[in-house]
Amino acid sequence: MQIPDELRYSSDHEWAQREGERVRVGITDYAQDALGDVVFVDLPKVGATVSARGVIGEVESTKSVSEIYAPVSGNVTAVNDALRSSPELVNSDPYGAGWICEIETSSPSDFDALLDAPGYRALTTS
Repeated sequence: MQIPDELRYSSDHEWAQREGERVRVGITDYAQDALGDVVFVDLPKVGATVSARGVIGEVESTKSVSEIYAPVSGNVTAVNDALRSSPELVNSDPYGAGWICEIETSSPSDFDALLDAPGYRALTTS
């Protein structure tokens, strides 16, 4: 299971990567593995205002449907349109081509409150 050191993680299994005031969001390798083959991703709308830990979309797999939670508060500035036609990117490249959205954060402290890689490793191995 991959847990890149440069990312931050929510206890709901989303990852976050800060790029200035924007935070790129996806689901972790652990989450995609637990879901199985992803067949559909319900993306948030660009321009939507989201709250940390609020639902921003869903991932549907052959096993189940799981909600996606915002790791930070702010406004959705971009979504990964490639997932509309290729939802399996969430499985094959969860930290790259399988990203979900970007959020311009209104509360930078939300990012700082997320788990670091060692903290997320501890969460997923307990």
